[in-house]
Amino acid sequence: MHPASIFRPTLLLYWLAALRPVQPETLFHSRDRSDLEPSVVQQAQPIADFRSAQRFLAKYGWTTNPRLGARGAPGPSAFARAVRAFQRANQLPATGALDTATLRAMNRPRCGVRDPQGAPELRGGPRPSPAARPRAKRFLQLLRPLPGGEEAWRDGEAIRVFSRSTLKWRLVGEGYSSQLSADDQRHIFRLAFRMWSEVTPLHFREDLTGPSTQVDIKLGFGRGRHLGCPRVFDGSGQEFAHAWRLGDIHFDDDEHFTPPTSDTGISLLKVAVHEIGHVLGLPHTYRTGSVMQPNYIGQKPAFELDWSDRKAIQKLYGNQYWRYDSDKDQAQTEDKQGNHYPRLISEGFPGIPSPLDTAFYDRRKQLIYFFKESLVFAFDVNRNQVLNSYPKKMTEAFPPTASHSHPVRNIESAYYSYAHSSVFFLKGNAYWKVANDKDRRHNPGLPANGLFPQESISGRWFDLCDVHTDTLSI
Repeated sequence: MHPASIFRPTLLLYWLAALRPVQPETLFHSRDRSDLEPSVVQQAQPIADFRSAQRFLAKYGWTTNPRLGARGAPGPSAFARAVRAFQRANQLPATGALDTATLRAMNRPRCGVRDPQGAPELRGGPRPSPAARPRAKRFLQLLRPLPGGEEAWRDGEAIRVFSRSTLKWRLVGEGYSSQLSADDQRHIFRLAFRMWSEVTPLHFREDLTGPSTQVDIKLGFGRGRHLGCPRVFDGSGQEFAHAWRLGDIHFDDDEHFTPPTSDTGISLLKVAVHEIGHVLGLPHTYRTGSVMQPNYIGQKPAFELDWSDRKAIQKLYGNQYWRYDSDKDQAQTEDKQGNHYPRLISEGFPGIPSPLDTAFYDRRKQLIYFFKESLVFAFDVNRNQVLNSYPKKMTEAFPPTASHSHPVRNIESAYYSYAHSSVFFLKGNAYWKVANDKDRRHNPGLPANGLFPQESISGRWFDLCDVHTDTLSI
């Protein structure tokens, strides 16, 4: 056969193939993954019997039993004690019986960090030996739980974790959620960090490109066995997130996380604020209204840090203050001397400790009264120092005019009312009025700065409710 007859069909085939359009392969990092089937949401197994309740109590620190069937597992009496402690913490009748209400409380969506009221028999007792603890797994370099783990909060003690004031955070690349857009997730996390920075001297900066070893707080979503973490998520309905000391926060992507504008699902903002609180050193608390409660509280029209949350974090990282410009009716970020705000209390007021409960300014005496627990500090603004006779106990600086009617310590607010020409102390749903000059002219026997007996806030200020805002539903 002539060679030309062989090449003609070959060239024709090549030419036909070249006419077909070529579809280049989409790069992995930019494709939309539409070729992958959506994963099925895993449902958490309900806690419905003795064995699952025993696992729950062990997992969250209410008993010492690490595994069912392990040697030294708690007997019936120890189990009943743990149930009673759990019931008391959840404001249930402390019967020790595994009743319907108790099981319902155990099945509520919650954080994975252990509870401070848990395992009362551990308090003051020996720690489990290192040999008795399961061997730690190796983790991914980017999302590795750091030393300390969840045991940082075992005894409910708040611990300052970071010594720096500027902290870097990152939503890691392989840890984005499948439910919200990347921009929405990062926006919500920025809001969550801002809520803590507004009440502390801490500053949080998102870092997208720096070395992972220099990122202080890493966040990520996952399901089941996730992100190299030794803790396995249980699926939708129970544990929605957990935090590791010194930096890692994981969210269960089987849960239905929603933005702050939604009135359904689980608020990612509220959960993120809670878990960031753990990373900063706060344990769980059962105080009504606190964002650090272990169980998720449903969506509310407005969400902010409770007074107890602010006081707890300020106890670890200190107070700060702003300088107020009365002419412009706004807080200053810089004054004429070049001082930047906010500043630490100790920088602007030498000798004043931190954190503080509250303060008020006595214009007539040119004194600022700072309150910390049961003590009062009188600061002379002209001499820029604490008066030599201070600090004093509150009962001494502001003596009661009637026995057994004094806030004694930890007042929540103090302010001067121009309408009443008086100073008022507020605590809970009660207030105390400080005797003014007019009061002392009418009753010369009143002590200087004497406190009148407590009254109900709602009795004087009728537009203020005497219930916590967390109990209101709008």
